[in-house]
Amino acid sequence: MKLNTEILAQACAQARGLAIDAVHKCSSGHLGLPLGATEIGAILYGHALVHNPDEPRWLNRDRFVLSAGHGSMFLYSWLHLSGYDLSLDEVKNFRVLHSKTPGHPEFHETPGVECTTGPLGQGIGNAVGFALSGKMAEARFNTAEHAIFDHHVVVLAGDGCMQEGVAMEAVEFAGHQGLDNLILIYDSNDVTLDAMADKTQSENTALRFKAMNWDVQTLADGHDLAAILKAVNKAKKTKTGRPQLIIAKTIIGKGIPEVAGTSKGHGEGGAKFADAARAGLGLPADQHFFVSEQVREYFKAHKSRLKRTYNKWQKTYAAWAAANPEKAALLESRSAPISAAHLIEKVIPHFPADAKLATRAAGKDVLQSVAAALPLLISGSADLHGSTLNYIAADKDFDKANRAGRNLRYGIREHGMAAINNGVAYDGIFRTSCATFLVFADYSRPSMRLAALAKLPVLYVYTHDSIGVGEDGPTHQPVETVSGLRVIPNLDVIRPADPEETAGAFAAALERTDGPTLLALTRQAVPMLNDISVSERRAGVLKGGYVAVQETAPLTHILLSCGSELQWAVAAAKQLGAGVRVVSVPSFSRFDAQSQEYRDAVLPPSCRKRVAIEAGVTGLWHKYVGLDGKVVGIDRFGLSAPGNIAMKELGITAESVAAAAQSL
Repeated sequence: MKLNTEILAQACAQARGLAIDAVHKCSSGHLGLPLGATEIGAILYGHALVHNPDEPRWLNRDRFVLSAGHGSMFLYSWLHLSGYDLSLDEVKNFRVLHSKTPGHPEFHETPGVECTTGPLGQGIGNAVGFALSGKMAEARFNTAEHAIFDHHVVVLAGDGCMQEGVAMEAVEFAGHQGLDNLILIYDSNDVTLDAMADKTQSENTALRFKAMNWDVQTLADGHDLAAILKAVNKAKKTKTGRPQLIIAKTIIGKGIPEVAGTSKGHGEGGAKFADAARAGLGLPADQHFFVSEQVREYFKAHKSRLKRTYNKWQKTYAAWAAANPEKAALLESRSAPISAAHLIEKVIPHFPADAKLATRAAGKDVLQSVAAALPLLISGSADLHGSTLNYIAADKDFDKANRAGRNLRYGIREHGMAAINNGVAYDGIFRTSCATFLVFADYSRPSMRLAALAKLPVLYVYTHDSIGVGEDGPTHQPVETVSGLRVIPNLDVIRPADPEETAGAFAAALERTDGPTLLALTRQAVPMLNDISVSERRAGVLKGGYVAVQETAPLTHILLSCGSELQWAVAAAKQLGAGVRVVSVPSFSRFDAQSQEYRDAVLPPSCRKRVAIEAGVTGLWHKYVGLDGKVVGIDRFGLSAPGNIAMKELGITAESVAAAAQSL
């Protein structure tokens, strides 16, 4: 299709008008990017992107990610003009409660929004995840006769995104892996929120990206429609085996002369000049949120062209599915529910009763069985496969030579790893998991928080979960980390006590589709808790808490624990007598979600003599032990000593539990 610069120039003026009117109406928001990158939007949504506004989740669409999510009116304007289910009234309701146009783009809330963005740099990491997913899909599903996956991922980012460490971790990974289906457009306007960009950066971005194995194009005029289209087409057609960077030199806030090109143009500062700006853009003074019939007709015709491309792909897909029924069934299985009960009862073998394994080692065995049953499950690690033990042994690494590999090597990039996993999860084709030491969850935490917010079913297999790490000392002993993660809404943290609880934990995590799950696993070996039946241990995890040891006399005390410390609660109960109950609480969030009737059955309100033990900070346990109970824990950082000695030195023992119970 020939580029119609005249009509797209009109669309640019009107898209700028939509942004100005929306921000002016609600007196908040960011005008800088929506005005400064308008021509980029016109080329992408008016010409270059392959998508179908009527089928926003079409498998082979080009994915567009607005990493600079504060510029959300950029995205809303172009989605509206393109014909997505985003009415002009919704644009007018920008930042209004319950509208489809929230302050930052939110996954699930706005058709055409691929992922939740706002925290800078995250969108770049997510885009790398989309590109990774695309490459894996090509390798698994395309055939010599039919290419059902050949889309691109386009991400738009500004200086703020480019400065964030998470973005550069992901960029390095993408360059090393040669993700040539990824196009990063850098809206380079030399401005950050506080000041001109030269106050905080002086790097040569082009040379930096070339050093990281990216191809680079620079547009001296990021408002030249023909030049933008030429650059995007070149990036799409390149066969160099490298991801593509387009540096587009733009003017922030273009269209509002009073603030254009300055840091004042970043936010809503230009909105007070709305009337003069609208006049300068040639928009009618008496009609706000104006879109001309000519522009509407152009995008209507373009939408028809896009639907013809979509219909052609549908025919290809049908022919592919008929010729490859097994591949088609596998692809369709991506949205099939996973039954935890089935995994527990039919897939994951029981462990020997005399086993003495670290839960990370048990997790290794569980992963192999569930990976065989779930061929779309992938696994990765931040340079720690040998310690986290989450390598899928029946498969190989994903790399340039083997795009079908199920094991990802992320390098020492915990934040980038988590952001990339979010992108894979947003794409929805593969079930993704990743691993590192639990103490480094703090490096992953911002991405984990967004996974919880966006309800992404990411699985984190984070090991070395307590002072049991031992000699590595306090820097590697995550005494506060588990509790810190438990307070993130919608993040399910499961800390299993032995191999059979570990089996239940994996099953629970894989069944879940409405949010992420973190498994906190031990470095040190733990005994099999054979006083508790296998079925009770596995199924108990699904409810988050259960009676592990039932009292055999009138109830006097309740001991609570999880993880490697449950063994000490069980041992203390034997010391204290027949009236003591032991409750395992591997997941606070799961237990709290149970009915009041169930929770009261596990923790009878009449029994107020309660003691909890965990090798970590004590605060969160008080909601279970109450004002009359006690918590045996560690409200300090750890120490360097063999794990068993560290536990004893800091009072994490059966004797401490028994003494606390006797003192009540």
